[in-house]
Amino acid sequence: MQQYKMAGNEDEAIESKRVFVNYCDTYQGKNVAKYLSQCVVGASLDEIEEEEEETGSVASGDMDRKTKEGCYQVISSFLDREKDKIRDKPSFVKEILQYRNREQLLEHLIECDMIVYDITEQPEIIDEAIWVVSELHADLDRLEKPKMFVLISSAMTWANSKPLDPDDTEIPFTEEDYRRRRAHPNWKDHINAEKTVIKLGKTNKSKLATYVIASGLTYGAEENIFHYLFKAAWHNAEHLHVFGAGQNCIPTIHIRDLAAVIQNILDSRPKIRYLIAADDSKHTLEEIVKAVSKALGTGKIKHIAKEDALLSKDIQQADFDQLLVNLRMDGVFIRENMHIRWASETGILENIDTIVREYRESRALQPLRILIHGPPCSGKSTIASQLCKHYKLHHIKIADVIAESKERLKKSAARAQIDEAEEEEDDGTAAEDEELLAAIDEDEKTNDGRISDEYILRLVKQTLKSVRCQNQGFILDGFPKTIDQTKDLFANEDEDAEEETGAIKYDKTITPEFVISLQADDEFLRNRVMNLPESVVVQNHTDEKGLLRRLKTFLETNGDDVTMLNFFEENEIHAETIDITQDKTIDNKMIISRILKKVGEPRNYGPTQDEIEEKKRREEEERLKKEEEDKRERERQEKEEAAERKRRQDEWTERLNDVKRQEHEMLETQSIPLRNYLMKHVMPTLTQGLIDACKVRPDDPIDFLVNEFYIRINSMARICGLSSLLFLFFRPSTCSITIRK
Repeated sequence: MQQYKMAGNEDEAIESKRVFVNYCDTYQGKNVAKYLSQCVVGASLDEIEEEEEETGSVASGDMDRKTKEGCYQVISSFLDREKDKIRDKPSFVKEILQYRNREQLLEHLIECDMIVYDITEQPEIIDEAIWVVSELHADLDRLEKPKMFVLISSAMTWANSKPLDPDDTEIPFTEEDYRRRRAHPNWKDHINAEKTVIKLGKTNKSKLATYVIASGLTYGAEENIFHYLFKAAWHNAEHLHVFGAGQNCIPTIHIRDLAAVIQNILDSRPKIRYLIAADDSKHTLEEIVKAVSKALGTGKIKHIAKEDALLSKDIQQADFDQLLVNLRMDGVFIRENMHIRWASETGILENIDTIVREYRESRALQPLRILIHGPPCSGKSTIASQLCKHYKLHHIKIADVIAESKERLKKSAARAQIDEAEEEEDDGTAAEDEELLAAIDEDEKTNDGRISDEYILRLVKQTLKSVRCQNQGFILDGFPKTIDQTKDLFANEDEDAEEETGAIKYDKTITPEFVISLQADDEFLRNRVMNLPESVVVQNHTDEKGLLRRLKTFLETNGDDVTMLNFFEENEIHAETIDITQDKTIDNKMIISRILKKVGEPRNYGPTQDEIEEKKRREEEERLKKEEEDKRERERQEKEEAAERKRRQDEWTERLNDVKRQEHEMLETQSIPLRNYLMKHVMPTLTQGLIDACKVRPDDPIDFLVNEFYIRINSMARICGLSSLLFLFFRPSTCSITIRK
């Protein structure tokens, strides 16, 4: 952050001013607002002090004082106003404007001393910017104090300008040539906005001063348009792409330098109204891509057709147009008349290391380095694999390091032979790799296929210093094993470096930040080995005999006094000790949970768009699978319930039938005496009565039959001695009525 000494007497109170910067949640809006919030009003009018120019900062006490006394009060807005109420106000912004229409916005802006509108990132804001400056101009009489309107436009309004000298196309454009500028077809609205702002500022300069800044492509912090390059390099892309020949010259400026230009304009109100904001570089697209690839990636680039560039999801049409612009611009006025402590005056190439560091810090892309230590068969590799998947780190296993390093050395050695045959010059790396490969092969022959610690440590250190490990980070799986290996591996090779803690120097770029020490007793480890599948035992040579041998070696090299953990303790890197025998969960959930709590959140981009889509696809598949399983479960339950209902119905029916059968049998049993009596006494009489009725043929056969039956029954009753009650029951009238019914 640029710092200046305070203007005038330091004890004199400095009046603060309100400045509006649109959209503090965009790249340029956020960085400009943050910068101005830490700038004292009028500070850029003084020369930069030599001490500040050397150190680039001031004491924190001075910064606190400036923040409270006389700094610009930044008023801003959010791009997505629908989310205003649920978003926190940034600390560098004094107020977030709430408005429903442009008229309400204007009322707020009239209360501000300066208004800064950036139209480079959101072209749809152009109409609003023109409307605001037009309304301010229309209400000049209403303004109680002078206003300043600054429009941040793009160098693309110069993209189609004809060269100043057809014979010398390298002559740069300056502010004096702004009337000759010709915009790119997609930036016509921008140049119209520039013309409107300049025109309205000429009417009454004492009341309304307007300025236009033609900004080069901004970079720094989160990198804006160049972010796709940095992101691809950070993700270890094999090549960074150059569109077309890549020989087009791109005007650029660091975002903090652009903010410093705005600060100078707000402080000094210069007479010139149109300014070019560009650094002193004249770099081509190919040079920029190569610099980013070398500093953050593999160092390789690849030219692709312009048509193929638009197939990338990370490149929009507007970005594509800007990256292909071929324009030389020279901000003469800002270099000769403004007091700027440049963050990157010479451009991206010369300041690439600082820019890469800013990029990592602003996006929180710091490497995460972890070491897993523990006895054999304690689950180091399994836990390391789970952590690598969660944190997206590189799993460093010695066997893989040796295999990959030998393959890399072979390719490099082959390149050395080709270069020698073609008599081409190289940096000597290929020849060194060829010698190292030969030395390792010779060492293996003399050590029965094993490689000495000297070469293993060298290969591991090269791997840890590789771009991929320096970008994302790594997890060391069970190596180093001894304290001597630890000291040799993490030793700081730069004797002049100030990376010392206590009495031991170490290389912070490869030394683990977190050390996880797994602990378990011998009996637990022996039982674990006995329960391993045969395939795993054969593959890893982990039988009981091998375990005992490896345990003995581990205990000899990791006693209380000689353990490698002492190295980290002496350097204040305290190991997290975990007793794995206490974890009864599946897939080491308890152990992983403790490690995640210790290490914290991931330090990377998070899931990519493809990973997000893959996750959604898996979640959808799991949802459909669960729905199908639930459906099958419901159908199974319904079938079981239906079967249970049928079983109960059959059981009830069977019981009912048994009851009916039993009742029938009981009735049958009870009716036997009566049937016998009827068969013996009643049926013969009835039969004889029917015979007599057939012979006599009475007019009323029923009465005849009843009377006949009554006479016989009565006689029989007297003979049998039946009671008078039975006699009454068999009265003729009763019998007749019953039979007729």
